[in-house]
Amino acid sequence: MNALVIGGTRFIGRHTVEELRSHDYDVTVFNRGNHENPFETVEHVTGDRTDPEALEDAAQRIDPDVVVDCVAYHPDEVRHAVDAFADANAYVVISSGAAYGIDAIPKREDETRLHECTDEQATDDSWETYGPRKAAIDRVVAAAGEAGVNAMSVRPPVVYGPHDYTERFGYWVDRVANHDRVVVPGDGDGLRHMVFVEDVASALVRVAEHGDSGESYNVGDRRLPILEEWVGLVADALDTEVEVVTANARELAAADLAPEDFPLHLDYPHVLSTAKLAALGWEATPIEDALDRTVRAFRESERTGRENGPERATEERVLGILDTV
Repeated sequence: MNALVIGGTRFIGRHTVEELRSHDYDVTVFNRGNHENPFETVEHVTGDRTDPEALEDAAQRIDPDVVVDCVAYHPDEVRHAVDAFADANAYVVISSGAAYGIDAIPKREDETRLHECTDEQATDDSWETYGPRKAAIDRVVAAAGEAGVNAMSVRPPVVYGPHDYTERFGYWVDRVANHDRVVVPGDGDGLRHMVFVEDVASALVRVAEHGDSGESYNVGDRRLPILEEWVGLVADALDTEVEVVTANARELAAADLAPEDFPLHLDYPHVLSTAKLAALGWEATPIEDALDRTVRAFRESERTGRENGPERATEERVLGILDTV
């Protein structure tokens, strides 16, 4: 079986290549070549995924059985892709939990309303339109399924794990690794569903092999710790101890901070139902195992994630304010 991964050299795509290879696929990576290919034995085809002719050329040259699209951010990109790979056994694109347009607990694929997406939003690149664009991608997938193309999508929330270049989770690993007191916004009970990157990769392959045409599937950790618990779990993975100090909006404001300045904080819970994916036989990695691999890889890297949150000096101002209360 031949698999084509659009993207494939950085984070989710990199793990997807490894997952496909573990399932005995011959894998080809298709991207612009802006990042070093970490795989010595994986074929690389250079091309711009936003160019329909480049996608069609890749389809003819590789004739893939399975296509996993890791870098689709606009609905027109997916329209071109489902046309180019209409003859493949499966085309699976990464969507997002941000596609959901309302707050619900949990968000379910076939019940919870998606964002609307205007023509202007569909071609935008800002974070504000990210959710609407992913929702539009899911609608393209559904339409392709109705037209007879075996297209599907997978919706992850925030992804963490080895090779995470976003470093949102890395901020907290760095804090716990280097300090014995860490400020967590609010009451520490912010709840954001997360997912281990290897589980996203396994979900993509599972959906490609067993998913239903035109369908979307949520993917997320089986367990949902609140932010304060995440800090404690990171400390366990680092075999250290940390004191979590919670600070409300008023206390943070005294140091010119707000809760949203801290990565992964949410005021309202973001929770995805993963029952539909589990029905395909998919299972999540236990969080302790996922964090052990995540923390080890982070400490071996040169990343810190510090730019994603308050400077330590500002955090210490908050600690000083709280110590005098």
